[in-house]
Amino acid sequence: MIIDSLIYSIFQVLQIIINIYTWIIVITALLSWVNPDPYNPIVQILYKLSYPAYALVRKIPTRIGNIDLAPLIILLALQFLSFFLGSILRSIL
Repeated sequence: MIIDSLIYSIFQVLQIIINIYTWIIVITALLSWVNPDPYNPIVQILYKLSYPAYALVRKIPTRIGNIDLAPLIILLALQFLSFFLGSILRSIL
């Protein structure tokens, strides 16, 4: 019973982290359209948090013309991870 609650709590925390990171990716994708002030501390934090995922995805060609598909690929991977964690949780409990 206690172990089940602990496992459920861990999975819930992971889901929250995935949701927050999803919003970070969406916001940085939107910021790339408006070209904000790069010295703004909030913009710097968002870019620092999203850079590792972008660097990983940009190792493969992710552009079609002028459209960068890296945010879409990252969001799909995060959704896959979220569904995968949910199915693991359902199979454990």
